[in-house]
Amino acid sequence: MGKFLGVIVLFMCCVVPSLATVYTVGGSSGWGLGVDYTTWASGTTLNVGDSLAFNYPSGHSVDEVSSSDYASCTTGNSITSDNSGATTIPLKTAGTHYFICGVMGHCSGGMKLAVTVAAAGGGGGAGGGSTTPSPDTTTPSTGTTTPTSGTTTPTTAHPSASVILSPFIPLLISGVVAIFSYFVTI
Repeated sequence: MGKFLGVIVLFMCCVVPSLATVYTVGGSSGWGLGVDYTTWASGTTLNVGDSLAFNYPSGHSVDEVSSSDYASCTTGNSITSDNSGATTIPLKTAGTHYFICGVMGHCSGGMKLAVTVAAAGGGGGAGGGSTTPSPDTTTPSTGTTTPTSGTTTPTTAHPSASVILSPFIPLLISGVVAIFSYFVTI
């Protein structure tokens, strides 16, 4: 029985979740015309494992594009595209990621976002900034967000809703089941 408890303790030590953050693009203003995304991004630190949540009404899209398509607001060559009204993009790789609205005239009207993503645990930034944002105040029971200052909000962080477990979890569970089965049959 002592060996079994040792295996369980070892298993629990290996299952340490890493917290990722979901950032609502544009804060309470969301993804739309008339929002200064450069200012929003300048106060946001993003790491691999975080996600960007784009919330927008119909008539918009979220297109991830290349650097050159971002600079020229070129549509049609998107890496990914969505127009569902609630698009969440997991940031899986470090580097700069570029997003535009693919609707004619919206990108040139300011619906474009460039974010720099640091390796997990790194101190990267969005839009060239490397400061930690002042988070919004979120009411847990309603999920409503109140900006702490200004008309645009740096982030809406929801770390409790975005726990990412180690990719080794299935392997560890299989090992624990095999060891448990071994001790049960003895």
